[in-house]
Amino acid sequence: MKKLTVLAFAGAALLFTACNEKSKEGGKDPVEVAEKSGDAYNVDLATSNVNWKAFHKGGFAPRWGTINLKSGEITVADNAVTSGDFVIDMTTLKVDPASVTEADKKPADLEGHLKNEDFFNVTKNPTSDFKITSVTDLAGELPKDAVAGANKTVSGNLTLLGKTLNVSFPAKVTVADGKAGIEAKFTVNRADWGIKFGTDETDPAEWMISKDIEIGINVNATK
Repeated sequence: MKKLTVLAFAGAALLFTACNEKSKEGGKDPVEVAEKSGDAYNVDLATSNVNWKAFHKGGFAPRWGTINLKSGEITVADNAVTSGDFVIDMTTLKVDPASVTEADKKPADLEGHLKNEDFFNVTKNPTSDFKITSVTDLAGELPKDAVAGANKTVSGNLTLLGKTLNVSFPAKVTVADGKAGIEAKFTVNRADWGIKFGTDETDPAEWMISKDIEIGINVNATK
């Protein structure tokens, strides 16, 4: 059960983070958060979503699901996103039942493990947060897992389980008609935040689980 559980945990825990070996920067030391300037746009929690997908080594036994945003705000000046602050509600972590194909496994059991002190301990850490530090024009070749239409590089400080790292990922950022959006698809490295299931790299419980986690985000905000 725990070997299966950690797949879900790793993906959920690294929501709104950045790139590892495909979009490859990994977590860096936190930097100053972007100054809020311009008009404030409130994130539409009903239409915004975050998806994750994780695997055993070799792409076997994938698990996927969602986590909701608790709150969020984007600021816009001169038709450009200048800052953003998002709170992720870790208590809403869900495992998609379609990803649990084994007859003796239940999504609810996996979710319970993810939320207890063995993993994310949502009682002590009910939220994570992501704060934009910069939004710049995307340069160079797109990573193969980038979302179609990506036009910006979004960087920000992610705080997870008390650890804050600055991360970057390619995103499609749009501003038009009183609406702002950030859409991204990228791969993260759970090890950047010290998320390990086994005691060390030689432990089969850790070795069998890929460090690559696929993340998809779609954030919509209105003025």
